[in-house]
Formats: sequence, structure tokens, C-alpha cells
Amino acid sequence: MRMSLYFLPVLKENPSEASIVSHRLMLRAGMIKQASAGIYSWLPMGLKVLRNIETIVHEEQQRAGHIPVLMPTLQSADLWRESGRYDDYGEEMLRISDRHGHDMLYGPTNEEQITDIFRAHVGSYKDLPLTLYQIQWKFRDERRPRFGVMRGREFLMKDGYTFDLSKEDALHAYNRHLVTYLRSYERMGLQAIPMRADGGPIGGDYTHEFLVLAETGESEVFYDSEITDLTFGDRAIDFDDVAACAGVLDEFTSRYARTDETHDAELFAQVPADRQRTARGIEVGQIFYFGTKYSEAMGATVVNDQQQKVPVHMGSHGIGVSRLLGAIIEASHDDNGIIWPEGVTPFHCGIVNLKTGDAEADAACEALYDSMVALGLEPLYDDRNERAGGKFATMDLIGLPWRITVGPRGLKNGVVELTSRRAGESEELSPEQALLKIAQIYGKAAS
Repeated sequence: MRMSLYFLPVLKENPSEASIVSHRLMLRAGMIKQASAGIYSWLPMGLKVLRNIETIVHEEQQRAGHIPVLMPTLQSADLWRESGRYDDYGEEMLRISDRHGHDMLYGPTNEEQITDIFRAHVGSYKDLPLTLYQIQWKFRDERRPRFGVMRGREFLMKDGYTFDLSKEDALHAYNRHLVTYLRSYERMGLQAIPMRADGGPIGGDYTHEFLVLAETGESEVFYDSEITDLTFGDRAIDFDDVAACAGVLDEFTSRYARTDETHDAELFAQVPADRQRTARGIEVGQIFYFGTKYSEAMGATVVNDQQQKVPVHMGSHGIGVSRLLGAIIEASHDDNGIIWPEGVTPFHCGIVNLKTGDAEADAACEALYDSMVALGLEPLYDDRNERAGGKFATMDLIGLPWRITVGPRGLKNGVVELTSRRAGESEELSPEQALLKIAQIYGKAAS
């Protein structure tokens, strides 16, 4: 993309309505625009990052054998009456009626909807296990929506649902999801710590939240510092291997890590004093096992191998896709702007032309741009006739992890400047060497 053709409405001043870093930088970088309280339009660059996060989530869910579906945003109140949650959920549920007087709601979650789908089409234990998931917009009518996309009313969420014959099978599905979440967050450049949590209105005794440590987190968290040394990395895992998945869960949850809702001071005191930590955390996902709570209430049963009709064991597993943008920015920024991890960046590299209109500089930028596109990379080429300082400020604000600066003086010596946004370090390389390095960073072959 060329900057002269792109819609990137950056702001020079900090918006007065933004109280935290991520909200401020998303507005300044032209990623979102508030439509009403807690509801946002996603502008081109914000949408690109949102789609990149979606792609990672889809890839990791399907790697584990989970099957995507898409359910409606509007649901029948009758389904929620069956489960007993319609009156219990509270004022966060947006309740509406259609022209025929049918009670409807804008879904805050989809346990009832997916259970209705399951009971209509699955009747035998031979069809289990089954995991269905979606990435869909949700709505919760927050009393005080704030912090931009971190606590909005409308939000994009991955919600997955597991159906198993037994509790043992369902807990394997729980462990499998923990593995997929660890992989997903690390690909996004985040360390999300699984912490013992409360089931809330969804229910369930087995539940972990995944929290990213940040000063602006809504939850107080207590943890053993050893957990921050753990990484899943690129290790291979067989998602059908019950012991392997259970081993990962034990590795990442055996040390103390809890939110303030489930904090146990006596247990925490058993952690060595030099490893006891308190901080703030941003929730970016949660996994639940809740047994037969919904299947019994709604008649989601299968016939087992003894020809008995039994309710299935269920779990639900969510990732806050839109919330993750805010969490990533909270965890990765400096005074000049966002610093995108390579896994979610809207553009792989920025190209800055220091002297637009200079024949040699224009030609070198065009050649770099075309070569990147040919390799399957997405560069953002600042071809505007603007001052260099303004171009650099914009690149720093929008946070692309790499920048190639091209100017007549460097080209006379056969070099361009490659800058790492995170490290703040630059090196002079030939255009070919700079291209090769960018290609290697993103795993693209360059000839």
C-alpha cells in the first residue's frame, strides 16, 4: 500500500476522551473511530490487525481439529429461557422484540445457540468428541464502557464449544484448548498467563483466565514469578495425546497464579517470598468446563454404547479478539507510539522516501516495494511529499516493526537504512541486503 492512497487519519494531539495508552494510540493512529459509547468503527489499519489476530486464532483452532461455524448475533429468548439464564444474566444483556412481538437478544455468548444446533443434529456417541467454534461479534451492555476496545459494549470474540461423552474426555478438551491458547498468544507476541478464575454467569468449576500483565489491567493478580519464565515455543504436540496435553496444563498451572476473585492468601504465602508478585492483568481469554449444565437443561443427549441416552459433557472457550488489540498495545509501546509484534503487524515493513520526486530515490523505493510484494510481503510505502520528520513520526506512531529509509545521500554510497522499531537501532545495508533481512524475518524466500 502507498501512503498517498491509504486512508490513515492520524491525529497529532492526544484525544481528551482516552484515559489509557491503547485507547489513545488506537485513536491517534487512525485505527478506530467511536460510533457511540463503547461501540467503534474499525478503520483500515485497525481492521488489518484485527484480521491478523483472527487468522492466528483460526489457524491454531483448526490445527487442533476444531471446526468453524458462524452463528447469528441475534438469538431467540426462548433458548435462554430453556437454560434458565434469560432472567439471571442481568442488565448486560440487550433484550429486544421483533415486529411480531418475539423476544430476542443480542448475544453476549452462545452456549444456548450451539447446544440447540448440537441437539438437532447429533444423537450418537460415535459422533463425539466434537468441537465447534466461531469468531463473531458480541454485545454486553456495560454500565460504564471505557478504555476503548478494552471494555467496549460491542466486541469481536472467538467462542468455542466442546461436546464429549464423559468428564474425562471433556477435561482433555479443556487441556487441548489451553495448549491452543498458549500457542495463539505467543504467536501474537504476548505472554498470557493462565490463572485460576471464577466461572461467573457461564458457570463451571474448572476455569482459567488468560491474563496479560499491564499497569492498566482491570484485575489485580497474584502469581509466582517462575511462571513468567515459561514459554510454549514451537514444540510439536499431538492434540489427541491425553497425557501430553495434561502435561502442558500442569506445567503452566501448577505454580500459583490467581486473580483477586479467587486469590487465597494462605496458599500464596507458601510461594517463596522472593518469587511472590502482585500486578495488574488484562483478561484476553477464558476456558470453562461446566459438565452437563446446559445439556441437561436443553436435552442435548446422545445414545452411548449401552444404548442409554445420556447428556453430553460440555465446555466453552473464549478469546477476546478485538480486546487483544488493546492488550498488545498496552504491552508493547513507547512514548512515540505502538510497537507491533511481527505476528500481527498491519504491514510487514515501512518504506520511507526522504526525497519524493528525486528520480533515484523514487526508483529505489519502487524497486523495494515491488520486490516485497513479489515475495508476498505487505509494505507501506510513504511516498507523500512531506518532511522527513513528519514521516518518521507517523511510522513510529503506527508502530510497524521495521522501516527502510531511502534517501539520495545513502544511495550515492549504495545503501539504505534498516531500522528496528522495537530496538530503536539502525544499520546501513544495500537495498538487496535489507530486502533479504526482511524476507528472512517473516519466513519468505528471497532469491
